[in-house]
Amino acid sequence: MGTTIRPELSGRHKYWIERHRYYELKHFCLQYPKWKKAYTALDGFSKQTYEETILSNIPSDPTTRCVEAKAFYAEKIEIIEQAAVDTDSALSSYILKGVTEGVSYDYLKVRLNIPCCKDIYYKLYRRFFWLLNKTRN
Repeated sequence: MGTTIRPELSGRHKYWIERHRYYELKHFCLQYPKWKKAYTALDGFSKQTYEETILSNIPSDPTTRCVEAKAFYAEKIEIIEQAAVDTDSALSSYILKGVTEGVSYDYLKVRLNIPCCKDIYYKLYRRFFWLLNKTRN
């Protein structure tokens, strides 16, 4: 992970969250690419064979399983994307890339030409996790 940011701010900081909660939310966000891939891979066609369906004790209803899985992934994806937009709508794509792929400000500046300074980015980064913390409670 390229982003090296202090895991805990002063308790007086307005975006303070407990260190272990921050790590929990950070690891939640790092699952985003996997969820996006799984969501797009779900097309409604079952990959199970007939024998696997018979041998398992789970009722065979691939449509229901697909719908439930898509809803599961969509909810988690939406939470992260909405927190990024609520943080700053103009920089939401950069924030989303930073928190879901673990890339640093330097990467965002050099490769993607983020239109803000490092201090503003990390302030928004902290605000993102603060908003996500409120949403995930």
